[in-house]
Parts: sequence; structure tokens; C-alpha cells
Amino acid sequence: MDSRGHASASGASVDVEGPSLSFDLKLKNRLNESRSPYVRGHMNNPVAWQMWGPEAIAMAKKSNRLMFVSIGYAACHWCHVMERESFENNEVAKILNESFIPVKIDREERPDIDRIYMNYVQATTGSGGWPLNVFITPDLKPIFGGTYWPGPGSTTAMGDHIGFVGILEKIRDVWKNQQQRCLDSAEEITAQLKEFADDGTVSRQGGAEPEGLELELLDEAYEHFATKYDTTYAGFGGAPKFPTPVNLAFLLKLGRYPSAVEELIGTKECENARDMVLSTLKAMNRGGIHDQIGNGFARYSVTRDWSLPHFEKMLYDQSQLLSVYLDAYLMTKDAELLSAVHDIATYLTTPPMHSPTGGFFSAEDADSLYRPTDKEKREGAFYVWTRKEFQTILGDRDADILAAYYNVHENGNVSPEHDAHDELINQNVLAIKSTPKQLAKKFGLTTDEVEQILKQGREKLLEHRNKERPRPNLDDKIVVSWNGLAIGALARTSAALYSSEPEKSKTYLSAAEKAANFIKSELYNSSSQTLRRVYREGPGDVPGFADDYAFLIGGLIDLYQATFNDEWLHWADDLQKTQLKLFWEEQNFGFFSTPENQEDLILRLKDGMDNAEPGTNGISAANLDRLASLLEDEEYSKRAREVEAAFEAEVIQHPFLFSSLMDAVVVGRLGMKHSVVTGEGERIEEWLRRQRESPSKLETVSRVGKGLGEWLKSRNQLVASMNPEKETVMVCENGTCREELGTGMDDLQQSIREVR
Repeated sequence: MDSRGHASASGASVDVEGPSLSFDLKLKNRLNESRSPYVRGHMNNPVAWQMWGPEAIAMAKKSNRLMFVSIGYAACHWCHVMERESFENNEVAKILNESFIPVKIDREERPDIDRIYMNYVQATTGSGGWPLNVFITPDLKPIFGGTYWPGPGSTTAMGDHIGFVGILEKIRDVWKNQQQRCLDSAEEITAQLKEFADDGTVSRQGGAEPEGLELELLDEAYEHFATKYDTTYAGFGGAPKFPTPVNLAFLLKLGRYPSAVEELIGTKECENARDMVLSTLKAMNRGGIHDQIGNGFARYSVTRDWSLPHFEKMLYDQSQLLSVYLDAYLMTKDAELLSAVHDIATYLTTPPMHSPTGGFFSAEDADSLYRPTDKEKREGAFYVWTRKEFQTILGDRDADILAAYYNVHENGNVSPEHDAHDELINQNVLAIKSTPKQLAKKFGLTTDEVEQILKQGREKLLEHRNKERPRPNLDDKIVVSWNGLAIGALARTSAALYSSEPEKSKTYLSAAEKAANFIKSELYNSSSQTLRRVYREGPGDVPGFADDYAFLIGGLIDLYQATFNDEWLHWADDLQKTQLKLFWEEQNFGFFSTPENQEDLILRLKDGMDNAEPGTNGISAANLDRLASLLEDEEYSKRAREVEAAFEAEVIQHPFLFSSLMDAVVVGRLGMKHSVVTGEGERIEEWLRRQRESPSKLETVSRVGKGLGEWLKSRNQLVASMNPEKETVMVCENGTCREELGTGMDDLQQSIREVR
């Protein structure tokens, strides 16, 4: 029996006879062979799910059946809804088992497959999402697809839309009776799909020489975001509203680029860009998208005002938001933003997200049981509260104060239009709607008294939640790319807080180093210098994709600059060489997402545009520029400019879709500084403190001397020529260096005295 009491069908077989078959096809559910929590979660379905791979593809070809490919992830709410309604339903299972080859895929294990068929669904339907469901021919070409389809007995309003059973019957009959028409259509669709997904391949058609991207593109991107900014609730666009941290990071950095950028865009505009981000970060921090009782942020808000999230928490969101909140705090020194920094860093470095072995797990589910004795999971059950619960846990007076603070109402604060399955009736999603000062005035207390009541009340609610409510399921895969993002964010946070909060700084750095060491020992082959993508109960079989290399390289550069441990820079250099070897395209430039000659894909795509995660090529270009600066490596710099060239046509048309590539655009025009710290002394330490406590900008820092920098000196001749014992900072640009520590000495000495 599974967790919902359904009989297991994992051992069942199906004998099939039909005009196109000359043999008995015996199908059984094979998902118990997977290590993915998402895939394994379907192993007791009556659907005879297959694993994606050569066997399933061969089975489809031999039986002349369409494959039904369903792609999702463990924390996906609508994936769970479709499983309950359809994949646990015997009527649905019978049709799938008798007429199709059903295949289940974890999008986080195989983002390459997901991206191809997501592109198809978006191109043909105008939207996408998960679960992603697509019918494909035995040679992997799509003929029909969509996202969630209501199953038998669904309570979701269908309107005129056909349900999943109707879709299955229609596709089955069309394939049986009009197969050639299907094949012709699939051929045509695939050709169109190749045109639709041609990012990074059109700019150099016909051998066109790149013209270089102009700084004006940053202004165009800014203007787009300024137009889309929600002046009422902050954020960009309407509902659903996503944080998209890569865009926030770009806007926050506009005023930190070299002065030529600010002169072009305008000081007022750069300040507006910063203010839009700060308002968005504060709105999110106070909103329902933030777990007000525990830690961390949900993936997105269903509502425009950030009040109602889809409750899943993803590692990649936490990691990127940590970096953005950190930069925002370093710009403003605002205590609320620092609190958010610690909130996210704590979520990353404690259970359940931080693995005891060192890596960071992938996600927490949106759905959970409200009580241990319940049979059915509900979305947000772990996070929502009734007014009565507040009274029982907190007592009348404190319940009134915390209810006013967190916007808790007797009849709940979730609109019925956003509660498709009646799971949130009378429930409240906590969001901060008042201030201690306002509450003090309302309840006749001092501000200090209110702050104490809020602090103690939050602790009581958290204790109750942890004790009484089953925690959502954990997707305990360790994905290299997402771990790279977390490593970089924690390393930067540790460095920035080293002087002001040394204990927390130490905790964050330790977690980053532990994760890097885990990946190096478990998912890295030092002989071939290659990565595997996923670890769960041992290394997975899937090799690393271009984003695994890109995000890890970026994280390792940040880790190097936080520690000046050559090991991390050396490894980043090795990984960069491998990424170029496996994924680089010589003809049109840029990085493909997948290596060459992969047989289970109909397309080889380049990941250029940003989404919930930054574009692989944008991050790769930034890595190449940073490594070129640190190592004085002209080849890396050349490759960075070629990444720009690969996406020239697309960026010129829609620069706002390529925020992560904007660093490379600026470096291509204005260069990048590399500061080399040598020797020891108070002035050096004060210079480093200032450097680390300033928001991120386009420059790199390295250090040599007293056990530091031996490998760097062997790799960088310019650094090797410096005196490692002389107390100084040399700023190098374009192959020449100047001494910086001698400038501004009075100010620096005054800072040292203040620190003392």
C-alpha cells in the first residue's frame, strides 16, 4: 500500500494486442529503479510508468506506440493534484498502459528534456508550467502537449476544456487511424521548434562578424523594467508574481557599474532602479511569500500583492535572493534587509535544507498533512493559521496583537478565487501589515513591549508548528548547479559579515566550503575533470550540464575571494576548461546546454535568456571575464566576448531577457579591475574589510603571500612578478598595474582607529 492507501501496481504487467503489434508487450511500473524523490513518488501508481532512456525509446519503436512523457518535480503542487486525479485512477491507467508508453521524468535531473518540450508547449499553447505533459512519436518528436489537465472527478473548473481522459482517447484514436498525418505534423512541428529555439545560433549566420553590444542596451533594459514596475505593490508585472532575482540583481547593480554607465543611463534613473528593487525586497520580506514564522521564501506569489504564495521553497530561489538581499543591505545598512539576509542564510545552513554530508538539498514541498492523523495533503497546510489557533497558542491579548501584525482574520485572509480546492477556507497566510509602533499606539503599550510580545509569539507559533504539524516532504537531491549558487551566495555573505558578525560569518563560510568539498569528492572526476549532475543515495548517472559547470564555477570564484584559498580558484579554472571542451560551439560561439552526440534529444539548445534561474551563457560570460581578470588570461576574455556575439541579435531585440549577460556587455566596453593584495598589516586588513563590505561590482580580488597564492603565481605571470611581502594593493587593468594602498591614507588610517 502507498501513503494514500492505494494498492501497488508496480509489479503489474499488461498484455497488449493490436493491429500494429506482432508481440505481447508486458509493461510494469519501473519507477522503483529511480533515486529521484519525485519519480519514486509515482512508483505505486497503477500507471505502468517507464524510466526515460534507451529501453523506453526502443519499446516505443518496437510497439509503434506514442510515448506519454510527464515531467515535474517533487515540490510541484499541480503535479501532486494531477497524480491524485489521474495517475492514481484506474481508468486513466488502463488507457495509458494499453495504448502508450508512459514515461515519468524529474525536470531537475533532466532539464535538457524538460526545456525542449517546454519550448514546444509554450510555442503551441502560449504558456507553460508543470506538470509538463507531452505526447511524442517513437523518434521523440512532439505531436501534442500541455500542462495540468483535469482528471476524472476533478473539482477544478474545466469550462469548455476537455479533460485528461478525453485527451488520451482522442490522441489514441488519431494515432491509430491517422498515423501518417501525425508523423507529418510531428516533422513539421519539430522543424518549427528548431526555429523557435534558435537562441545563440542566428547572430553569426553567414559568417557575420560580431559588432559588439553597446552600453545603451542597459538603458533599454532599465526602461523595460521601469515600465513593468508595480508602483502599488512593488515587483514587476501582475499576478502571478515571481521574484526573478537575476533582474533585481541587474537593477541594483546599475549604479555600481563604472561611472560611464551611470552617465549614460542617468543618476536619477540609477537611483530609481535601486529604489524599485529595495521596495520589492521589502514587500516580499513582509509578504506571504516569506515564511514569517520559519525561514526562507516560496517560489512565487499567486497574487499581485505578494500575499498568497505557492508554498514550495526552492534552493535556487533562496541562493539568488540571499545575494540580492546582501547587496541591498550593503548599500543601505538597513536592519530589515540584514534580517532577511540572516533569515535566508539560516534556512540554507540548517536542517532540513543543509545535508549532514555537506551539500544543499533541492526543495521543500508545497503540500503537506495538517495533522499527523490526516490522510490527504493540502497545499500550504504547514504554513497557514486560523484565528482560533492564534488564541489557543498565544492567549487573548497576544493573539490580538499578533493577528493585527500578521493580518489574521476570523474568516481567513485567502480569497475563494485563489482557493481552487477549498483547502484554505478560514485559513490565514501570515504577512506583516503593521509596525510595532502602530501596534503600541493601538493597544496602549510601549514599542519595546510590543516587540517582545511579537518575538515571544513568533517563537510559540514556531514551536507549535514544528511539534504538531508534519513538515512538507523534502526533495533531498543535491543538484550541482543549485549548490553552486548557494556556495557563492554564502561565501559572499560570510566575507561581508566577517568583521561585524564573525560567528555567523564562520557558520556561513563553513557551510559553503563543506558543500564545495562534498561536490568535489562525490560528483567530480578529477581524472577527466568532469561533473555528474545529481547526488542522492550516491552519485547519479546523468553527467553535468553546462549550467552545472557555470553555476559551480561562479560559486567557486566567490569562495576563492572569501578565503583566498587557491584550491577553489584552481578548481574553477579546471572546470572552465572542461565546460569549453564539452559545450562550446566553435562556429556560432556560446555554450550549448548539453554535450555533443547525445542520442536521446531531438535538439541541442543554448540557454541564453534568464528565467527563475539566470541564463547559463550569461553566467558563463561573467565567469570567463572574472577568470580572465584573476588569471590575466586573454583566451578567457576572448571567449567572453564571443558569448556576447553569440546572442547579439537576441539581446539587441530584447535586452531585458538577458540581465545576466549585462555584466559581460559592460566589461566588453569598459574592462574589469583586478586588485592584488600582497603582504600583511592593518592597512591591508582595513582595505579588505572595506572591499568586502561594499556591494558587488565589476572587479576581482586576489591575495598572495605567507602561504597564499602559490598556484595563482604559477598561472598568472603578472602576479608572480609582484613582491609577496610588500604591504600593498596593486590594481591591474589591461596588463598594467598601479599601487592603490598609498592613496587616501588619511581616511584609511582614521578607519583603522575607528575599528580599534
